[in-house]
Amino acid sequence: MDASDAALYATLLKEAPEGLAFFDRDLRCRRANDALASLLGVRVRDLQQRRPSEALPEALAAAFESALRKVVAEDRPVSGLEVVVPVRPQEASDEPSGVATAVEERILACTWLPAKGGGDERPGVVLTALDVTERRRAEEVIRRKEQRYRSLVEASAQVVWVAAPAGGVIDDAPEWRAITGQTPDDYAVGGWLSVVHPEDRPRIEAHWRDCVEENRVFETNYRIRTKSGTYRHFDVRAVPIWQGDAVIEWVGANTDVTGQREAEEMRGRLTEQLSAAALRTARLQQATSMLAEALTVSQVVQVITEVGRSAIGADYSAVALLDDDKLRLSIVAPSQPGAESETPPPSRDGIKVSDQTVMSVAVRESRPFLAEHPDSLRLQLGHGERDLFAQHTEERAWVGLPLLAAGAPIGALRFSFTRPREITEEERVFLEALAGQCALAVERALLFEREHRTAEELQRSLLPSDLPQLPGMALAARYNPATRHVQVGGDWYDVFRLADNRLAVACGDVMGKGVLAAAGMGRVRNALRALALNDPRPAAVLAGLDRLFSATEDEEQFTTVVYAVIDPETGQGELSNAGHPPALLISPDTPARVSTREPGTPLGWPSQRQQTSFSIETGNTVVFYSDGLVENRRRGVDAGLEELVAVAADAPPEVVGDPERLVDFLVDRMLAGYEQVDDVTVLALHVPPKSE
Repeated sequence: MDASDAALYATLLKEAPEGLAFFDRDLRCRRANDALASLLGVRVRDLQQRRPSEALPEALAAAFESALRKVVAEDRPVSGLEVVVPVRPQEASDEPSGVATAVEERILACTWLPAKGGGDERPGVVLTALDVTERRRAEEVIRRKEQRYRSLVEASAQVVWVAAPAGGVIDDAPEWRAITGQTPDDYAVGGWLSVVHPEDRPRIEAHWRDCVEENRVFETNYRIRTKSGTYRHFDVRAVPIWQGDAVIEWVGANTDVTGQREAEEMRGRLTEQLSAAALRTARLQQATSMLAEALTVSQVVQVITEVGRSAIGADYSAVALLDDDKLRLSIVAPSQPGAESETPPPSRDGIKVSDQTVMSVAVRESRPFLAEHPDSLRLQLGHGERDLFAQHTEERAWVGLPLLAAGAPIGALRFSFTRPREITEEERVFLEALAGQCALAVERALLFEREHRTAEELQRSLLPSDLPQLPGMALAARYNPATRHVQVGGDWYDVFRLADNRLAVACGDVMGKGVLAAAGMGRVRNALRALALNDPRPAAVLAGLDRLFSATEDEEQFTTVVYAVIDPETGQGELSNAGHPPALLISPDTPARVSTREPGTPLGWPSQRQQTSFSIETGNTVVFYSDGLVENRRRGVDAGLEELVAVAADAPPEVVGDPERLVDFLVDRMLAGYEQVDDVTVLALHVPPKSE
């Protein structure tokens, strides 16, 4: 062996990060490097001159010896085999970084190669081992995220599809084919355009072609032929997915809006019939206006209660919706406190559709039910209705109306009077129109609540489930969505470790509400993580977000973010701010204050990103937050910042020293007396005194 071969051999054994070893044909380890010993959790001298079964755990030794025997017997390499190495507790505690304390096993990718000597001699087997633990864990994280995304898509009421950059079909869409009855070949050849209504197709085809050529959002509606031969209305929205300066695919979502269209058409017909009755039209318009602002089912019920009673002089009212099994009706209470006592659920089990009640008959027969006096009610129903609503014994006349969506009942509307009451034909037409409006609003509210739950689940899945537990720093966070209007927004926060064991901290706000804002938040948050893991410097991360934001987001999108990198052991850190509210600083020795550093411009705006150094001293606290904490309809930002400083100054020492209590204290005091119209996010970092 010449000098260069010897140097190469020595370097491989001492410096190579991969594990290396040589086994003779009797399966004994003749040489092994330090890297392999470290990966296996043993010492080099414990490996050498021994078989795997004499130095390694039983399962691991069996895998090694099986591979070695196969190479010796067949004189062929064995590769692609992964083995699991248990990590002993004392080994984990010896790791200087502390990262291994949470590790219970290592995954090694091993390759066994037949060693070649002079001529045809095969003196033994060479082993190379590579630690792929982190790679496999990263792959598992990605797989779980993909599963969550698929679950969210499958749980929604939309049909999602993908098209090539030029607009052609590239992926099958089973949900779409289930609606249209197309075979995979039909869909691949003709695509979705082949089932568009002939009257809509020229318009849709031209619009789609223009959007693809200009790379702009495709948003329209059309009728689709289903597998039964009927047509249904769909709203569609498709967006181009960019990679750099090129579109790599289109992603679209179709939503069946047939029920809404039919309800709108029915409302139009009824409005025409009522055009001659100015008073009834005004009342119907009042209901329409009020229902347009009702977002939840209980709010819809409250509107119908108010409008119906004022329009026809009813003394009592109730709205009931069909359960999923379509066998029972459940009373829905109005949203206003105090009104609930007038329409309580008549029984714990609800109202059976098969019962003889005003609402049951209206639902069962899909027609209005009228009883103008008690004798009429007894003739039609017997005594069931009076027994059911026994708390309203003074009722003397009743009206039941089915709530129909796409021609099928979804519930019933009930009005009653404390005196006999004849319902005129004009009033009957008005009530049917009101029921149509109610059905449309209820269906919209149910869809809104379902989409809200999906969006909120998406948003919460993108927030960290747990904050890092650090010996020298305590962290706490709160996220309060603006629930009054049942909306989801783009507030977010994130805390994660970097490769050098420093802590990355981010707090941001994507302006807007609903699924789009939540999705935008997810894109910014994931992009920040990716950029931080590559180059964690705050200025570099925000500059990267600026480039990404300019290339992929709408110009109207307004997004702010503050990002910091902190050494949890020293409290030293660096920070860069893209238009986000200034951090709150709380110290036991000086008055609470907000940072006076220039916040910079929001993401995507022309800017030279700057970063500043800071230090969180012992006993101090830094609080990051979104503008929902300090700004609302009755309080401007400047006044809100002054109030935040005053509230922090009033915090007792035991609250300041406990981030969990501090974030609750700040949120409760800042929102007290104000209507919360925006999401509120608060993230606190506290460095406790050494004696704590």
